[in-house]
Amino acid sequence: MNKNLQHLTQLGLAILIMSSSGTLGSFISLSPPFTIWIRCFIGAMALWLFLKWTKQSTFIGWGKDFQLLAVSSIFLGMHWVSYFYALSLSGVAVGMLSLFTYPVITSLLEPILLKSKFRIWDVALAFVAFLGIFFLIPEYSLGNSTTIGAVIGMFSAFFYSIRNILLKKNITDHSGSTLMYYQLLIISIVLCPVVFFSNFSTTLTILANEWHAVLILGLFTTTIGHTLFVMSFKHFTITAVSIISNLTPLFGIVLGYLFLNEIPNEKVLIGGGIIMFSVMAESIRTILRRNKKGATN
Repeated sequence: MNKNLQHLTQLGLAILIMSSSGTLGSFISLSPPFTIWIRCFIGAMALWLFLKWTKQSTFIGWGKDFQLLAVSSIFLGMHWVSYFYALSLSGVAVGMLSLFTYPVITSLLEPILLKSKFRIWDVALAFVAFLGIFFLIPEYSLGNSTTIGAVIGMFSAFFYSIRNILLKKNITDHSGSTLMYYQLLIISIVLCPVVFFSNFSTTLTILANEWHAVLILGLFTTTIGHTLFVMSFKHFTITAVSIISNLTPLFGIVLGYLFLNEIPNEKVLIGGGIIMFSVMAESIRTILRRNKKGATN
């Protein structure tokens, strides 16, 4: 198989697998912090076994790489917790679509974090994306759970954008499996206190009924999906990854319909279309700009 096609197939498979997080996040009735802790704990243990089995490194030292990885892990943890709160409050469609403002948010954050030039079209498309969010909101009141979910989803997008930018800097010297193992391990350690503050009897009852969904989230969605996703950073720009990632809400909404019988209403479809348009436009513009720059060098 052609190498480019192989890498593209790997990224597509990663996005398909990761799209299951929306349905699983809405289905699992554990608190979001506990869900993310057990998700990361299961994933970290699975990746540790995989790294040992394949004789890959499970230690990258305590230098700059580790420090950058630790910071990006914190942002990933905040992204996951806030994303699962958004899903629990607003459902699969609104939760996933509000999260997918992240490619446009990334285009605004990159000039700040990487000291590059601001572009007026990036700001304009960001405005269009946020306009799409208003269609997702049924009423402009913080007393409405869907509204709160959409707002939290945008915060989740912000955290995810920062994590991806930071991790892109760190991907060249280490395997995707090692990087993901460290991230999951760090998040599970940071969130460990939620285990002691949870209601043990309630938690055990939920786990007894929903263990299969928790296991799929930890092993399938997290260990396999996110590891393949991180590995793709070596072969694509963050913007190119963002373009293909546009399939995630579509997959997620279909899965939500099939397994949870969630049907998005007309306003959600309009808002989602606006968000996806702005993301696609921003992603294509960035790739064309970089290709043009590469051709003149």
